[in-house]
Amino acid sequence: MAKPNLELKATSFTLSVLHINHNDLDIIASELDNKLAQAPQFFIGAPLVLNLSAIDTENLDIAKLKRILTERNLIIVGITEATPELAKLANQGGIAVVKSGKQAIQPPLPQRKTKIIKQNVRSGQQIYAKDSDLVVFGAVGNGAEVIADGSIHIYGALRGKAMAGAGGDDQSIIIASDLQPELVSIAGQYWLAEHIQQHPIDKRGCVRLNGNSLSVESLPS
Repeated sequence: MAKPNLELKATSFTLSVLHINHNDLDIIASELDNKLAQAPQFFIGAPLVLNLSAIDTENLDIAKLKRILTERNLIIVGITEATPELAKLANQGGIAVVKSGKQAIQPPLPQRKTKIIKQNVRSGQQIYAKDSDLVVFGAVGNGAEVIADGSIHIYGALRGKAMAGAGGDDQSIIIASDLQPELVSIAGQYWLAEHIQQHPIDKRGCVRLNGNSLSVESLPS
């Protein structure tokens, strides 16, 4: 039997959520430019869902908001937690309304495996552990990236970027024997190096997600 030319299948993808917490779009544009200047590689080309739960007025110019984002090469795939009026305006502008995790039925998480890397991860290299935790017996250098749908354990220095919970698991953590990252992220929430430096620790540290904010703590040597 010939395979059909079109097939509609249920699946899941990793989507970052950008929370819009102010209806003054000039302020949003300015703050967005600042964030893009700090970490352009974290946003550019990444599919984004806009969370509008903080906007309780229908006087938000959805078309202008979409234009601000697309002019900065951000890919908007939908909005979530919007008022009915804003949801209607978004639909009229060709933007999908996406149910949030609180609204949608959560599929069972896949059984977690562990991917083990026994070498240093050098600048320009990227390691991705799909549906897995990631264990690195070595250092992650500046300009290197380690990404996992689960937690990340680095038995060496973390000087590059580490992104855990890439599949949306907000219980994931990042542990490193020497925590000096360029960027850390858990389930889409991220900190740059200066945020880590504001929370001095004794080298070996753990990054986790508390609510909507990251936290870092020292671990015993």
